[in-house]
Amino acid sequence: MSDTAGLLDGRVAVVSGIGPGMGRAIALELARAGADVALAARREVSMAPVAEEIAALGRRVVTVATDIAEAAACARLAETAAAELGQVDVLVNNAFAEEDWHDPFDGFEPERWRRPIDVNVFGTLQLTQACVPHLRKAVADHGDASVVMITTLSVRNPIPLLAGYAASKRALTTAAHVLAKELGPSKVRVNCVAPGHIRGGSLDEYFEWIAEQRQIAPTEVADEIAAMNPLHHIASPEEIAPAVLFFASPLARVVTGQTLDVNCGRTMS
Repeated sequence: MSDTAGLLDGRVAVVSGIGPGMGRAIALELARAGADVALAARREVSMAPVAEEIAALGRRVVTVATDIAEAAACARLAETAAAELGQVDVLVNNAFAEEDWHDPFDGFEPERWRRPIDVNVFGTLQLTQACVPHLRKAVADHGDASVVMITTLSVRNPIPLLAGYAASKRALTTAAHVLAKELGPSKVRVNCVAPGHIRGGSLDEYFEWIAEQRQIAPTEVADEIAAMNPLHHIASPEEIAPAVLFFASPLARVVTGQTLDVNCGRTMS
């Protein structure tokens, strides 16, 4: 039995951006803590394996195909979660978009920023807005509700290739601060988890691309990145997910408007 078992008993979480990486790890972490989970992603194929794993834990689970850039889709997700699982106590905004860093890049290109900002800022806020009435009801019913934004190390250490992504997540961080103040009187908490590099297929692909540009081995790139962190480690999705659980759970009942850097010490406040 997990030592977090029971933290979210009787709670329902909505998690966007479900896939084989962070979305899966977060959804499973919340389910192991007792939550029933509504999964959201643009494609059903991304959610089906995760739904099976959650069901195997004995938790209820629903999947809702959702593009968070569409307001109607966000409303449908929130209503489906509440209708089929009974309520919404936790929202984890994990869905994101970034520039295509494979494309040639020649200085500042504002158009590269459009998709990240549409999804990461406006899409995330649309989904949050759709869930707020349900979160307020959860406070009335259970005394606690939480929104967790997944942001990024790039907010503090941006690189030109992903400047639009970094800018969108910085805007989302500021929006989270505003929401923490606006929703505070309703006792709905809003916090951010900011991972650094995350082990997985996407990062491996990125390291391979950098290695090709520099004519070195991908393992050398990975070792260089790890060496920048005091822990000399690159975190896996499963190592980051417990930080999300902390903010989602009553353990953080009096914590709002905060960002927790989960990057092996790469940044320090």
